[in-house]
Amino acid sequence: QLQAFGGGLVQPGGSLRLSCAASRSIFSTAAMAWYRQAPGKQRELVAIINGGTTTYADSVKGRFTISRDNAKNTAYLQMNSLKPEDTAVYYCKAGTWRGDYWGQGTEVTVSS
Repeated sequence: QLQAFGGGLVQPGGSLRLSCAASRSIFSTAAMAWYRQAPGKQRELVAIINGGTTTYADSVKGRFTISRDNAKNTAYLQMNSLKPEDTAVYYCKAGTWRGDYWGQGTEVTVSS
């Protein structure tokens, strides 16, 4: 019910935009979030958008932007000035009153 895509290999300093497409029944009332999990580390919250409010992890503030397009039932994560430490599998999550829904993850590798 959630599909995340847009990952890939990018050089340090580069940009990527991740997308998370959801079904309308989930997306319309959900708080959308992006998490990431680096090798050997726990999954961590990167950014969340709930209504008009956005919140970011300190490590990505000023570099990443979360947004949503309600007409397309899609959330985005624009990632700029990428660093090697941003390398991880990125997951989107829809938080609803019925529970949380997770996408399958998309891999981001930042390397020269």
